[in-house]
Amino acid sequence: MARFRPSLSATLLLLGLAALFAALGAWQWQRAAEKAARMADFGAAHTVTGLPAPAQASEFTRVKLTGRFETRRHVLADNRVLDGRTGVHVYTPFTESSGATLLVNRGWLPLPASRLPLPPVPTAEEELAISGRLGPIQGPGRQLGPAAELDRQHWPQLVTYPSVERVAAALGSELYPWVLYLDPDSAGGFGGRDWPPVYMTPQKHRAYAVQWYALALLGLVCWAVAGWRRGTEN
Repeated sequence: MARFRPSLSATLLLLGLAALFAALGAWQWQRAAEKAARMADFGAAHTVTGLPAPAQASEFTRVKLTGRFETRRHVLADNRVLDGRTGVHVYTPFTESSGATLLVNRGWLPLPASRLPLPPVPTAEEELAISGRLGPIQGPGRQLGPAAELDRQHWPQLVTYPSVERVAAALGSELYPWVLYLDPDSAGGFGGRDWPPVYMTPQKHRAYAVQWYALALLGLVCWAVAGWRRGTEN
């Protein structure tokens, strides 16, 4: 007569794997909810004219500004990829009509593999009307070790992990705590200004979650089959 007699080793292994896969599925489902919330915030962001007070601003706030770009002191954020090509994102200080200065991500420029020479950064001297969305400086990945300090004397500068605080110290002036990501149709920018709110969609996270849940179910099925088979053989 067949009996259900799973071995202790199979139980520990297969149920442990099932629990791990289920936890990974739940994590991916949570990430999907977080990405959906970011996309909703992106779509619902309001538009203001002029820089709002930092306490009243939030990520994705749309702003319209009038002012001038700094023509010489640019920060080139390294290791930014566009269409499979490595390049930089150009951060340039922009002083708006109220006198406040913020960094503007003007988009992508190509950079040779040798990192030299640095690309020219053509910048208009006259007053411009620009628009974009506020956000933090984005890095190319997890930062390992301390970031290099910027040199006040040499511009433009190539850096891997820029921050508003370090750029402000190098400029010797106060900067608005948020960065402006220039709209694709705004004046003064370069390529690659799509700025999606997320780089992996909620749908993809949910698809990964379903795969992990399916593996968890498979682990339970294997445990059950192995237990009945062992009971039959004994």
